[in-house]
Amino acid sequence: MTPHKSYELRKFVSPEFVFGSGSLRLAGRYATNFGASKVFVVTDKGVIEAGWTRQVTDSLEEEDLPFIVFSNVSPNPRSDEVMQGVKLYREAGCDVIVAVGGGSPIDCAKGIGIVSTNNRDVMEFEGVDQIPIPGPPLICIPTTAGSSADLSQFAIITDLPSHRKAALVSKMLVPDTSLIDPDTTLTMPKELTAITGLDAFTHAVEAYVSNASSPITDLFALNAVRLITSNLLKAIDEPDNMDYRSNMMLASLEAGLAFSNASLGATHAMAHSLGGVEDTPHGESNSLLLKYVMEFNYDAVPQKYEAIGEAMGLDLKKYDYAGGKNAVLEAVAKLIEACGVRGTLAQRGVRREDIPRLSRQAIKDVCMVTNPRPMSLEDVERIYERAL
Repeated sequence: MTPHKSYELRKFVSPEFVFGSGSLRLAGRYATNFGASKVFVVTDKGVIEAGWTRQVTDSLEEEDLPFIVFSNVSPNPRSDEVMQGVKLYREAGCDVIVAVGGGSPIDCAKGIGIVSTNNRDVMEFEGVDQIPIPGPPLICIPTTAGSSADLSQFAIITDLPSHRKAALVSKMLVPDTSLIDPDTTLTMPKELTAITGLDAFTHAVEAYVSNASSPITDLFALNAVRLITSNLLKAIDEPDNMDYRSNMMLASLEAGLAFSNASLGATHAMAHSLGGVEDTPHGESNSLLLKYVMEFNYDAVPQKYEAIGEAMGLDLKKYDYAGGKNAVLEAVAKLIEACGVRGTLAQRGVRREDIPRLSRQAIKDVCMVTNPRPMSLEDVERIYERAL
């Protein structure tokens, strides 16, 4: 008997995580539990300036653990930065990694870990399940409510010579522990709150409509949509309100659990290509493309998109099919615009002559495999042109 599609075989992976105010102060205790003799702390200059790296290293000092800090991480982490980190990790004799920051330091830390144990260039791990040996223990402390890198089996690394973003996907990239402290988001400026929140929204939407989704990932994805719709604009307007900050951190967690297991879709595939070439912030790239990809996909899984609209608070019963479709797409567009993301790809420096190259890279991205509607190279080009 063939199983119902909703109950096809699915695996679900997740790190151990601790959620709540003050959880980042557990970093030292967890590093000790992993048997650390010296800790490699991966972060960036912005997180250092915000004071969160110091709180983490204070926690390590309380456990009498020596450490070294590596902060040479770009907003879109690069392959050469990973390899620099590996060199320092080995020279310092470290055996546990603590990543504190947004998706960039965390993805860089993942790359450093797997290179240190596999002795290969980080770009050799591009694709799905290409990592034979796990990295050293990895503790992640996210400081943004959006990337969910602290929960996922993904790492996105920019190949410096080609300026191409590569997606690495493997259970070996799932952190051992994530310490999810909403307090760390209090120092995010409004623009970063908006961009990372929209990244989480895109994670939730694409995971929910993914052809690898399951009833388990659907629960997390839809609740993330509800939380983001209800809290993101409020968190932007009232950045010191811990209720809104905590709800956004919870939304990021749930969206991360969803997309780490259901994967993503064409929006992310195209955003990866765009970010690698133009170095556009990832959440912004997603936001500029999401509506057009949703419009392309909608008729393939209309019930899924209708559920997303209802999770956003829409009453779709009063519309016919076409009206409901327009209402969902418009609600998403309004949320993105209300967060301050406006304009076009052309205004970010993308030229029409860039589209063939962007499209060739996007069509090969691993996230394209789980898009709910098959997409040709010409389809990708048309969507880029519409967003131009």
